[in-house]
Amino acid sequence: MKFTKMQGTGNDYIYVNCLEENVREPEILARRLSDRHFGVGADGLILICPSGKADFAMEMYNADGSPGEMCGNGIRCLGKYVYDRGMTDKKELDIQTRAGIRHLRLLNGLPGTENARQKTGGREAITAVEVNMGRPVLEADQVPAISEHTYMISEDVRVNGASYRMTALSMGNPHTVIFTERVKGLDLQWLGPAIEYHGRFPKRVNVEFVQVEDRRILTVRVWERGSGETLSCGTGACAALAAGVLNYLTDRQVTVKLKGGELLAEWREDTDEILLTGPAVHVFDGEV
Repeated sequence: MKFTKMQGTGNDYIYVNCLEENVREPEILARRLSDRHFGVGADGLILICPSGKADFAMEMYNADGSPGEMCGNGIRCLGKYVYDRGMTDKKELDIQTRAGIRHLRLLNGLPGTENARQKTGGREAITAVEVNMGRPVLEADQVPAISEHTYMISEDVRVNGASYRMTALSMGNPHTVIFTERVKGLDLQWLGPAIEYHGRFPKRVNVEFVQVEDRRILTVRVWERGSGETLSCGTGACAALAAGVLNYLTDRQVTVKLKGGELLAEWREDTDEILLTGPAVHVFDGEV
């Protein structure tokens, strides 16, 4: 089976083109290939599939084999994959996911940067992708998160004997955001699983620990449901922005600094949708 490894700000995934390959047990394959010692090594597996509703469909599986509804970094790399391989000539694509259809805009360079325009094989190279991540879901019962209130915003939750103020929302997958004065030094290997599997989150949860540098810059560490701490998380960056706005801590457009790099996130007032922009990078191709 042929595969491709790609990454967006260090959030790396193994891609299989299911227009050519047949994957019968994706949960098992995801666990096997994602293992960084005995497999290829990745945060998960992404299958590129045909779609009757959009240009392509994306099926995403976390490193533990559990299915994921949406992946912001993963879907951006999928856009680069299909364009670079001539599977489409479109610079704007609709991709079907478990969280609904998401719209991509393929870019040559990040907005506001002086990146030199590149070409590959006579075509303009795709180095970054903007994805419309849709509207954040704020109602607690739809995240889902257990709360006495309609919205879970800066709500006190006890974890391992300590209290944390959490803001929960869904970006197609469930997130809870915790603001802290300093993300460096947090023991996510201890704290991450305790929150991911906390009883307040019936379907488990992704966790973002957010340090507000100023109203337009956030530093974020991520504990991803099913994968552990990762270098980046696209839906997590969007969740951090949304929580920042809901808690009156940030503007509606921010730079999100993660371990693996920077993402641009904008929560538009006119549509209530969040746009996420960041790099998409091919790492290598292989066979297994």
